[in-house]
Amino acid sequence: MLSLASYPDSTPPQAVQVAVDLAASIGARVSAIACEIRIAVPGSFMSPAFLNVPALADAEAKKGRAQAEAALAAFQKLADDRAVFGERILERCHAPELPRLLVEYGRLRDLTIVPAEANELADQPTAEALIFESGRPVLMLPREPGKSFALDTVTVAWDFSRPAARAIGDAMPLLTKAKRVHIVTVANEKRIDTTRSGPELAKHLARHGVDVILETVDAQGRPIGEALEAATRVHDSDLLVMGAYGHSRLREFVLGGATRSMITRPPLPVLLSH
Repeated sequence: MLSLASYPDSTPPQAVQVAVDLAASIGARVSAIACEIRIAVPGSFMSPAFLNVPALADAEAKKGRAQAEAALAAFQKLADDRAVFGERILERCHAPELPRLLVEYGRLRDLTIVPAEANELADQPTAEALIFESGRPVLMLPREPGKSFALDTVTVAWDFSRPAARAIGDAMPLLTKAKRVHIVTVANEKRIDTTRSGPELAKHLARHGVDVILETVDAQGRPIGEALEAATRVHDSDLLVMGAYGHSRLREFVLGGATRSMITRPPLPVLLSH
C-alpha cells in the first residue's frame, strides 16, 4: 500500500513511480490510499465575521479532495501501465486522525510505502505510527528519488538485535529477488552480543537462496545512520533494510538516532521493521 499525501502538498510523481517499479520488480500489486483532509473551523465567534472562516475551510477542503483524487488517478495510470494496480482508496479525515487511519489499513497489507514529508526537520507522525503500531514493515522513500527503482543491490544493517532480525524476515521476498546483498555490521558503535551472528545469518539466508557479502565497517565516531548511509553509497544500493529502534516513554516512542534520520531524510528507499 502506497500512502499518498494530498494536502497541503501532493506526493511527487517520482516517488509514486518508485512504488510502482518496486511492485513490478517482485511481481506484486500495489494499492494507494489518499485522504481528503477535513478542515476544522475554529470556534471563535470573531473569526467568521472578519475572515469568513467557514468559507475558507470549505474551499481548502475542496482543494484537498481535488488533489487527493488527482493523485489517485495519476497513481492508477502508472500502475495500470505496469500491470500492478491493486485498488485506490479515498478516505476523509482530520489531519490528526490520519496516522491512525493508515495504521488500520497498514495492518492488513504486506508493506506500506511512505514518501518522506517535505520538511525533514519536522516530526513524521504518519511514518512513526505505521512503524511502531501497524505490526508490518514500512518502506520509506526519499521525497524526490533521484533514480528509478531496480532491485539490484540491497544493503542490510545487522547487529544481532530483535528489530534487525524482524527486518530481515520481513524483507525476505525482496532479498530473494536482489542480485547482490551486503550484510553490514557497524563496529565500535555499540556492543553486539555475539561474534558468530554474521556467518550464521549468511547460512540462514543461503537456505533461502540468498548469497550475501559480509562486511564490518568502523563507525569512526560517526552516528550509525551516517555509517550506514556511507555503506549504501559505496555499494550503490537500491534499498537499505534495517530494524527500527524506539524507546517507550509514557506510551510514546522516542526514536533512535539512525531510525529518525532514515524517516526524516532517507537517502534511498529504506525498509524499516520494529
